[in-house]
Amino acid sequence: MWQLEDKMKKILFLVLFLFSCTTEKSKQSPNIPVFDSNQAFIYLEQQCEFGPRNPGSDGSINFGNYLNDFLSDLSDNLIIQEFVYTEPITNTERDGKNFIIQFNQEANYRLLIGAHWDTRALSDQDESLDKQSLPVLGANDGASGTAVLMQLSEILSVNNPDIGIDIVFFDAEDGGIVGQPETFALGSRFFAENLPIEKPDFAIIVDMVGDKNLTIPIEGISYSIAPDKVKEIWSLAEDLSLPAFKKKIENEIYDDHVPLWEIAQIPAINIIDFQYPNMFYNYWHTQYDTPENCSPQSLGQVGTLLVNYIYGPTHK
Repeated sequence: MWQLEDKMKKILFLVLFLFSCTTEKSKQSPNIPVFDSNQAFIYLEQQCEFGPRNPGSDGSINFGNYLNDFLSDLSDNLIIQEFVYTEPITNTERDGKNFIIQFNQEANYRLLIGAHWDTRALSDQDESLDKQSLPVLGANDGASGTAVLMQLSEILSVNNPDIGIDIVFFDAEDGGIVGQPETFALGSRFFAENLPIEKPDFAIIVDMVGDKNLTIPIEGISYSIAPDKVKEIWSLAEDLSLPAFKKKIENEIYDDHVPLWEIAQIPAINIIDFQYPNMFYNYWHTQYDTPENCSPQSLGQVGTLLVNYIYGPTHK
């Protein structure tokens, strides 16, 4: 992803409260499956054990094979969308793979939930110049969203939802050139240009949600695309007492949700914590993006929200 606003504006953003806070907190219904945050964190760590998963690397090839086997065990409805592209940051031709697993294919209403599984080839934001040529391990930026989707796919495989769910693992998201946002999110761009499934009614992208100091404000482009959906989801987070979710608009981030909307006209929002770990330090696109800077509790907040949104009564 790429932040469209100047970094200095992050501390000067206008806090906008969209709706008043409720005084009562509702608990998760006993009829809704429980998201296993510890298992999700195990999936995060397992991804990192493959090493960096930047396209073309051994880690990418080996984890891609692992993900293929993992998803194949959960459903017969697995689609692998292959494509060839030029990675902007290295100017190298790469092979990309989007993995799509579908649940309740007969449903009329379909929700896409996506994350990118690739990591960045260069640590170009690292404060140490001699480390900037190294690939990023991507515990948060890559593995966290993928881990949430892996655990969510397990839940969906044994708890058939009332609506149709398309889980998409996008490749080639993080190989762009900083300052040129359209060079990011190439896997979702290819997906949007060549839809391999029936067009979803709505999409949620999950990115950088493992941060120990998780804070998820409302991303600006998401609100401009689907304000009612944003309000609905952040209100649900409030009802579930998930403290990471903040009812304020901060930055605009070019991420996988943008091509889905601009190219395929799929209303899409982004659940993302861009201040990793906070406004004073930065682990994004550095050698500090490691599992010890992430937590199962953070994954659990996002996973719990998604499970309640899928199986709850008010999301359609």
